[in-house]
Amino acid sequence: MSAENISIGGHGPPPRKIVLGTRGSELARTQTTAVANGLRAHWPGLTIETKIIRTPGDEGKKPVDLHAGRKGLFTAEIERALLAGDVDLAVHSAKDLPSELTAGTEIAVVLPRASVDDVLVATTPCDLESIPMNGIVATGSIRRKHQLHWKRPDLEIVDLRGNVPTRLSKLAKSEWHAIVLARAGLERLGFVEQKDRVAFAGNEFSATLLPQEVFLPAGGQGVIAVQIRSGDDRVKVVVDSINDFDTRLCLRAEREFLRLLHGDCNQPVGVLATIKGTMMKIRGQVFDLGATAPREGAIEGPSADAESLAAELFRKINGG
Repeated sequence: MSAENISIGGHGPPPRKIVLGTRGSELARTQTTAVANGLRAHWPGLTIETKIIRTPGDEGKKPVDLHAGRKGLFTAEIERALLAGDVDLAVHSAKDLPSELTAGTEIAVVLPRASVDDVLVATTPCDLESIPMNGIVATGSIRRKHQLHWKRPDLEIVDLRGNVPTRLSKLAKSEWHAIVLARAGLERLGFVEQKDRVAFAGNEFSATLLPQEVFLPAGGQGVIAVQIRSGDDRVKVVVDSINDFDTRLCLRAEREFLRLLHGDCNQPVGVLATIKGTMMKIRGQVFDLGATAPREGAIEGPSADAESLAAELFRKINGG
């Protein structure tokens, strides 16, 4: 199939060239390459260009709008470029996207989901239980901070910023016992040397999967999302070719749960939807201010009812 011989009723042929917008981090560029490779496999005649867009989040700035959390720091500049027509689509880590998208944009497609697990990356082999009493663990996620304190209230939790290589460099140079990272990012960057080892810049760390029963992931964790301008049918027909249907349904459910909670990056919320056959299961976990344990719940139903299931889970957890 090529971009030259397909036409869309009423909308003309697909574009011969598409410009992808992304952040400049190594992980963001790796994820954008995955999108570009997928498009090339389906549209060999398509010219693909990548445009790197710097965001306040890349510069370590704090959010101006605290209600929006840190997510807008990583997406707003790219969305502006998308709406201005400087890029044709934006590639994001889905968990970075606010639960309410910028008007005039939509998530068109997602790639197959990678690992959803969080990983304890440590200087010496250990798991959550064997970290020394009053040990130091670093994370930039408020969700992970609450999950850590839930099971290990003795730990000192310190703030951690920067991209994945920066965070691993800080671990190598610090007196911390461990940091918590998403396994998907480590795998995409090629840092997972073995199942339980992470290698980076001459350093080798132990890597232990954290149990999902406690460390329920952020909504959208492990998902690469492609955002386009609403109504841009010429681009949509091209990117539809790389969509993973089940992952898209799961992301819809998780984002609806977050939207109902107003749960963005500054709120400690975990949510995970999974599909088996035609059935979906959604688990949710919400930490209230000052609470030592989360409010939790789970629900199952037809996967086609993704948003309705998310709303039902929201009511179940919130006593509605």
